[in-house]
Amino acid sequence: MLFDLPDPDTLYEALLARDPFYDGRAYVCVSSTGIFCRLTCPARKPKRENCSFYATVGECIQAGYRACKRCHPLAPAAEAEPAIRVLLAALSERKGHRWSEPDIVRMGLDPSTVRRAFNRHFGMTFLEIARLERLRNGHVALAGGGKVIEAQIDAGFSSPGAFRAAFARLMGQPPKSFAADAAVKADYIDTPLGAMIALSDRTHLHLLEFADRKALPAELRRMHQVFKGRIGIGRLGPMDQLEAELEAYFSGRDARFSVPLAFHGSDFTKAVWRALVDIPAGETRSYSALARQVGRPSAVRAVARANGANQIALLVPCHRVLGADGSLTGYGGGLWRKQKLIEIERSHARAIRPGAPSHAALDGQRAP
Repeated sequence: MLFDLPDPDTLYEALLARDPFYDGRAYVCVSSTGIFCRLTCPARKPKRENCSFYATVGECIQAGYRACKRCHPLAPAAEAEPAIRVLLAALSERKGHRWSEPDIVRMGLDPSTVRRAFNRHFGMTFLEIARLERLRNGHVALAGGGKVIEAQIDAGFSSPGAFRAAFARLMGQPPKSFAADAAVKADYIDTPLGAMIALSDRTHLHLLEFADRKALPAELRRMHQVFKGRIGIGRLGPMDQLEAELEAYFSGRDARFSVPLAFHGSDFTKAVWRALVDIPAGETRSYSALARQVGRPSAVRAVARANGANQIALLVPCHRVLGADGSLTGYGGGLWRKQKLIEIERSHARAIRPGAPSHAALDGQRAP
């Protein structure tokens, strides 16, 4: 099930109103200019007779239209906002810098506008994202065998207490709680949609989440309980395989994954996650369809909770579940990421044989 477009007159009214509901779900092609835009484009509105509407960027390009340079329909919605684009570029250039509101003002930006924009797209402020980036530097130092004081300095924190508290908020536990000789380890993996934190042992992946997801610290605390505190910082074999498969996924070469997965949850929750894995890339399902698939048609809310509790993002594709009306609904990694993932997978769909699962090595290789 993909989002079904309403009639063209409804979409034209949405274009005039710059309705954000359709952002990433519908695009307008303007015959008088030869360009296609988001329905939220700030440009002057075209005449109704010059407009045609499509559900995907690919359809617009195939119809012979080029992307608008004002609303950037080829970019995720978050990147189309100038303040976000400028600040994320600055964050990448000034690694380790301790960002503050005066820095934002000196760049000619309004802190309150920036705060609203980042909260709308990322669920956190720019300053919180910048703090996470600094913590990552500390994580890298610890993974390389450095001491906590060295990690604190690399992360740009002025006091050990502040670093330990910030590290614990992100990773669920303070640095000293991570065992050096642990059989299960946590490490960062970069993706075009942001850094992710992976947790694996020598054979299976146990967790994969975007580093800025607010539920991540609670998820890592649960993993500490599962493994009785024996979690370390560093990289094990499945993470290298995962990184290679994620690179193939985002580059458009292959949407299938074969990293063995370990599920932690009730039997019902695991059944929902297995059903998610069975959704082919390029397709979506409603919560009610997923409930029928697991043999519990009346348990739609329970299915939604299990979907939200998924701890292995992308590989267990909870982003492929939409509302009954085709709306994106909630996604822990942010709706802008969900939109982008669905767009990426539509481009994969033609290259995958019909009905092929997205995780080729799931059955028979999953830890209990």
